[in-house]
Amino acid sequence: MRLDAATVLLQWAGGGLAWGWWTLRTREVSAGYARLVRGTFGLVAAGACVAGLGVGAVPAREAAAAIVAVVALVGAVRPAIPVRADLVAACVALAGCLAAVVDALAIGGDAAVGAVVLAMARVAVGLVFLGLVSDAMLLGHWYLVQPGMPRRLLDDLVRALTIVWPLEVAVLVWPTGMVSVLTGAIDDGWGGVLGWFWLACALTTGALAFVARAALRERGYAALMAATGLTYLSILTGFGTDLIARALLAPAAS
Repeated sequence: MRLDAATVLLQWAGGGLAWGWWTLRTREVSAGYARLVRGTFGLVAAGACVAGLGVGAVPAREAAAAIVAVVALVGAVRPAIPVRADLVAACVALAGCLAAVVDALAIGGDAAVGAVVLAMARVAVGLVFLGLVSDAMLLGHWYLVQPGMPRRLLDDLVRALTIVWPLEVAVLVWPTGMVSVLTGAIDDGWGGVLGWFWLACALTTGALAFVARAALRERGYAALMAATGLTYLSILTGFGTDLIARALLAPAAS
């Protein structure tokens, strides 16, 4: 499948709202955090809609992005809206992303069942993964605003990252995947440098997740802030893990 900004932004928005629902459902976080999550990912979804309409529109994806943006931004203005609305918006975002996969494969002429399933898996897992690394960072920084929050809330996200991370790597190495880039079967255009850079990002993301979880076992507040810093770094390496791989694999799937 091709890599385009509209699909990536919609993935990001959907994943962010899904994990926002996971945290907000306990009602242990203030309304300000609901505004932050919904406002942030509502704007990301709006950007997805604009990007899609600007270049190669996929009607189902752009409609989904518009719905997600409206639901999230209304929720940011009125945080009392039930948190299940965030989960519904995330499901709409996923449907829009999957529609983009079908459109891309139809244009590329690859209708093999294996190719469709793999492309959909990469988009779905990527949605969960990108939203997770983003929400972990946002929630970690929210402890500066609401220091009395249970540490368990951040630990839930970090623990989830240690589970989702290997799934993300697995769908990206599944043939035809990043192993082909590392062996040179797929040319990355940089003499293999991008392939090894991807591997470094993937391994570092996993290491950051496990170290952050270890930090959260410590009692001191400094350990909480250390874990937050590690989640911030995981955004950089996490996005590198997802986007570099999909950019390199897009020509191979077209």
